Amino acid sequence: MSIAIALLLIVVGSVVFHLLTPWWLTPLASNWNQMDHTLSITMGVTGAFFVVILLFVVYTLWRFRHRPGSPRAAYQPDNRKLEHWLIGVTSVGIIALLAPGLKVYADYVHPPANAMQLEILGQQWQWRYRFTGDDGKLGGSDARFFTAGNPFALDPADAAGQDDVIITGNEVHLPLNQPIKVLARSHDVLHDYFVPQFRARMNIVPGQMSWFWFTPTQVGRYEAMCAQLCGVGHPNMHGLVVVEEEADFKVWLKKQTTFSISMKPAVPAGAGGEDLVAKGAALAQSKGCVACHTVDGNPGVGPTWKGLYGKTETMVDGATAKVDDAYLREFIKDPKARAVKGFAQVMPPIPLADDEMDAMVAFIKSHGNAPQ
Repeated sequence: MSIAIALLLIVVGSVVFHLLTPWWLTPLASNWNQMDHTLSITMGVTGAFFVVILLFVVYTLWRFRHRPGSPRAAYQPDNRKLEHWLIGVTSVGIIALLAPGLKVYADYVHPPANAMQLEILGQQWQWRYRFTGDDGKLGGSDARFFTAGNPFALDPADAAGQDDVIITGNEVHLPLNQPIKVLARSHDVLHDYFVPQFRARMNIVPGQMSWFWFTPTQVGRYEAMCAQLCGVGHPNMHGLVVVEEEADFKVWLKKQTTFSISMKPAVPAGAGGEDLVAKGAALAQSKGCVACHTVDGNPGVGPTWKGLYGKTETMVDGATAKVDDAYLREFIKDPKARAVKGFAQVMPPIPLADDEMDAMVAFIKSHGNAPQ
């Protein structure tokens, strides 16, 4: 009887918790209310089965509990009528679970013809974005064209890609009430671009292109996150999606850099080095470095940058090395070549152009030298 009472309390507690829980979905800010309906149907079907099955077990435990002098249970090898009922009810439940989801998913991957194209590129631990230019077409890409300055691996000879808009930071803007077709791919491992308010997400599998679509319906600033464990920096792989009126979006888009401009040689920073440090700070954000390295002296996944320059680091094999310009450049280019004692060897290679490398080193140096 104690087991029956415990199961009954579990049923009652689960139902009460569901009715009173503060853990509800975030407010909807896209056209995908069908996602919410599908989740409600799933919760209703699974919840009903959960309650009915446990209550049946409670009844069975109580009705057929052992009592002194009670007759021995009769053996029944099969019960065709009961089997037919179970098959029928289970089939209806499975259809009720699968059919709405299949219908919604079919719509989810078939964007309307007037959808704006947005490509999202995931890489440990950052996001990059690409919009079409005035021609309305995304340029072709191929892995052989990948460089530090061309992370989307766009074909320089493809005229359609010259006016593509490239956003290397984690923030992207979208126009209100405009269908968006999202093309998603990964540089390295499995990622998943997810904005909870949009109910829109998709696994991003290395080596293939994923896509889905949604229409933002509420002006606001929304957090984007990676919804697949992609490494030690995964919790910090955040982005920002700003939904605004179409006129404001066009103003923002005009300020962004096109592919043709991004491929031009960079102008050297000012002699004072302040521009270089500022550029390095921006790179540390856009490349995801701040997910693992702090600037306040507290170690993170990797060594803190405060007081790092000039410090003598001890490697796992007992060797030592002074942190100077050459050390930083070599470590950023090939972090697997050395293993610093006390830190996991998990840093991915960070592709940087020469001017970007100068800026990153200057930014690290700006956080002070190690005490002598």
